[in-house]
Formats: sequence, structure tokens, C-alpha cells
Amino acid sequence: MSKHRTRLTRRDVAPPPPARGPKPRPVVLSQDERNTLIGWTRRRSARTSVVERARALLMLEQGSAVAGVAERLQRSERWVRRVREAFDELGLEGLHERKRPGRPPKHSAELRCELIAMACGKPSDFGVQHRVTWTYGVLRDTLAERVPEAADVSRSWVVKTLLNADLRPHRTQVWLHSPDPAFREKVNEVCALYASAPENSVVLCVDEKTGIQALGRKHPVRDPAPGRARRMDYEYVRNGTRGLIAAFDAHSGQVYGEMRARRTADDLVEFMEGVAAAYPDGDVHIVWDNLNIHHDGPSKRWTRFNARHGGRFHFHYTPIHASWVNQIELYFSILSRRVLRNAVFDSTDEVDEAVLGFIEYWNREEAMAFDWKFKGYPVTVGTKEQPRAAVVA
Repeated sequence: MSKHRTRLTRRDVAPPPPARGPKPRPVVLSQDERNTLIGWTRRRSARTSVVERARALLMLEQGSAVAGVAERLQRSERWVRRVREAFDELGLEGLHERKRPGRPPKHSAELRCELIAMACGKPSDFGVQHRVTWTYGVLRDTLAERVPEAADVSRSWVVKTLLNADLRPHRTQVWLHSPDPAFREKVNEVCALYASAPENSVVLCVDEKTGIQALGRKHPVRDPAPGRARRMDYEYVRNGTRGLIAAFDAHSGQVYGEMRARRTADDLVEFMEGVAAAYPDGDVHIVWDNLNIHHDGPSKRWTRFNARHGGRFHFHYTPIHASWVNQIELYFSILSRRVLRNAVFDSTDEVDEAVLGFIEYWNREEAMAFDWKFKGYPVTVGTKEQPRAAVVA
């Protein structure tokens, strides 16, 4: 078997001749421009299009050919040339998106203003009597009836226009407003008690949580299992209601509570007698709201109550329609979430046992004062010649 040996000529081992055509034209960058471009490529908040153009310029500065840059960035060569031309013309500003004229708006500015004005009003103001709040569809139909040029307005245009104006007329947010003219003074008085109790005294936040329903279930509740949540049928059985009257110590977190069938003035007086027995020494500052049974009334119930206990009870009222100032509401929220929500009670006795059991557990294991951040309002008194300011801590 013969062996054939191939002879290599000088042409075979010599490097290939340089490619024909013009040499790559590098981009010339100053040091500040280079640092800016590098910063854009590393910034996470930068637009992707700007980052790609910055990378293209940096590659062109290093001598890369247009075709090589296009291949690495998976772009067309025309795109790379346009990036270089934009930089040559405008500098770094050429890397940002330019404003494009686009097609003219389909609907006039007057029509947009008309829509926004309608969305800021009530449907009844525009002849719509069956709606309390707007919907996008009703807004579109009403606008089309009122303005002839709005006949071809689409629902999507209505939505986009209102969102651009930061308007959501179909939504309603609950707003808590106190009309009490002495709002600041009452809040400052209560917050001063929360910040520091008077010497040899205790601050108790008192309120009633009524209508605690003993709801049973018509069908058995299924316990949770792997891959399945606890299941409860929607049909329930009413087994009566109970009410809780409670006092929360604002500085120790201890709770004194009683379960009752009703919430009458006599029930509240009996509860306060229990409070007096639980706190037999020192002054007691009571913080509660403006419920009618919290006031003296014609019977002077609290004047007579205080006389029986040596005048050591001091009553402080939260502003009208501002029950959030009373810290007992925070405790009621904890009780609702941890004991009452989704609970099953077959009798009112079970409700009493669950609520009083939680109060006992709270006092033994978790009692703590709430971190009350709201310190009240600064109050300024005096004249212009002799101003004097007192800020409640």
C-alpha cells in the first residue's frame, strides 16, 4: 500500500491577506463620555435600548467592525450605523429616544376635559339616576349622549384617559373625619395620659364589643390536610349573641373584661364596679368614647358612682367620631383575628369561654403596652407680643 504525502507550499502556511474594503472607523470618546457609557451599562434602572446603544459605542471605540458589533448584539448593521451617526450628530443625547410625531390624536383636548369633568362629578349631575358611582361603560355612554363628537369614543379610550389623569371614579375610599370642634384638645389630653400616667394612678381604655355572634355550622368543618386548606360550609346556625365590656391598661397591657348579654347603662355601671374592685387603690383615669351611657345623663350615674368611690375616677372622652384614639380598639382587633374570626360556637357559653380564656391567656403570657406613636398636636397659646408654645410629649 503506497503512502501519499502532501507537500505544503508557502501559500498554504502564510496568513490570509487582509479583507478588502474600508477599515473600521472607530468612535472617539472622551474620558467623561466613556465613564458615562460604562455607568449606563451597569445601571439596573437604565432603559434597555440606551444600554444597548452604549455597548455598541464602547465596542466601536475599541475598533470593532460594524458587522462584529451587530453580530454580538444581535442587531442589524444598519442599526449600528444609525447609533454611530446619532452620536456623531448629538453626542450622548443621541442615545436616548427621540420624540416621534406619531399620528394626531383621534379625539380633541376639549373632549378629554369633558370626560374628566364628568368623572369628577356625580352621575346624578349628568342625568344618570340609577348609579351612585361611575363605571367606565356608563361614562362612555353618557359622554356619547351629551357630546355629538363622542359617538365613536371607545371604552378603552375612556379608561386610558382617566388613568392618565390619575382618576378612578369607580372606586370609593372610606374616610374617617371627626367634626368635633375640640378635636385637638381632646386628643392631646388622651395622648398625654398614654405618654405618662399621673402619679399613683392607672389609665384604663374602656369600650364595649357588642354583637359577638355564636355561629355554628350546619355541616361539619373539615380540618386541613396536606394540599388542602381548612374547609367550612357557608351555611351557618345562629346560637345567640354576646357582648364584651373590657378595660385595657394603657401602660401594663393587662385587660379586665366581662361577658354580658346586653349593653345597658346598668350593665356598664356593674362592670365599672368590677373595675373599682380590681383597682382598689389610687386614681383611675378612664378613656372612652361619647356613647350616651358613658355620660352622666339625667340620672347622674357617674357622679353618683364616683361619689361611692371617693372621687378617684376621672373620665376622659375621645373626640366625636374618633374611636381610633382609644387603645382598647387595638386589643379588640387582636381578639377578633385570633379568637372570633372563622370560629365555630354551638352556644353562647362557648363564646364566653373562648373570649374570657383568651383574656386570661393574654394577661398571663402576652400582656404588653402598645407602642403608641401618635403624640398629639402642638398647641400654641399667647399673643403675638409674647408667644408661648406647649407641645404634648
